Amino acid sequence: MARKRRGQPIHGWLVIDKPLGVTSTQALARARRILDAEKAGHGGTLDPLATGVLPIALGEATKTVAWAMDGAKTYRFRVKWGEETTTEDAEGMVCATSPVRPDEAAIRAAIPAFVGEIEQVPPRYSAIKLDGERAYDLARGGEVFELASRRVRIDALRLVGIPDAEHAEFEVDCGKGTYVRSLARDIGRALGGCAHVVALRRLSVGKFTLESAIPLDDLAAMEQGAAVERHLLPIETALDDIPALALTEQEAQRLRLGQTVALLRRQDRERLDELNQVLTDAGSVALAISGGKPVALVRVEGAEIRPMRVLNI
Repeated sequence: MARKRRGQPIHGWLVIDKPLGVTSTQALARARRILDAEKAGHGGTLDPLATGVLPIALGEATKTVAWAMDGAKTYRFRVKWGEETTTEDAEGMVCATSPVRPDEAAIRAAIPAFVGEIEQVPPRYSAIKLDGERAYDLARGGEVFELASRRVRIDALRLVGIPDAEHAEFEVDCGKGTYVRSLARDIGRALGGCAHVVALRRLSVGKFTLESAIPLDDLAAMEQGAAVERHLLPIETALDDIPALALTEQEAQRLRLGQTVALLRRQDRERLDELNQVLTDAGSVALAISGGKPVALVRVEGAEIRPMRVLNI
């Protein structure tokens, strides 16, 4: 008996505005059920207490998730002064207090120290592994441990509001691996007091923004076909920062079969030279296209184009 296929072969990206109180995995599962999609994954976890941009990869787009997760991110977050918590957000127990309530001048003076390449100790309640165990599992079990600091990139940090003496709101543009909860904690300490995150909203992940996002409830209210037609983004959306290489259909077919393409002819030299001008280093990744459609993520090694992820669409 033939095995029944599960779901529809939908390929592309759907940007969800994740609601408060659900995990990224739960939001992914719900979106997949709504669309009846055969295969899905998400491009960057959000905590249950965070809302905002959650890119959902469907079908062959799941092969590009790693590139989406590497993209720069923008968050808006609100901190509460005077308290640190065990989780560094509103879910945890208060573990330290301070009477310090910094004013606007003090906050603005502290911001430059957090821009650029900085050292950051991740939250104890995080998915980082320590001797094979997740940090949050160790923390929940009452284990005593320390996480090593790591270097992260903060491109910009902006004070966007002070609603009252107890709170301040910020926006941050940051690179992969940055923890906003730790950033809030460290800002509080730099100002001589304590702080934790009480609200967190992701505004963008790479090319995925709130402008193209749809709330889960709105998606559920739409007919499946309409939802896909109106909101599905191309697979290559996550790859906008990757150089493109145009191939002939014959060359594209070789890649689809997992074979290397050699650009050795004189007429190939111009294509290769143009590509090498935008590649960052030898062995860099490019997106092979043919007939305006993505074919594969490839590694360029000299005059050879080697397939890394073939996109079967």
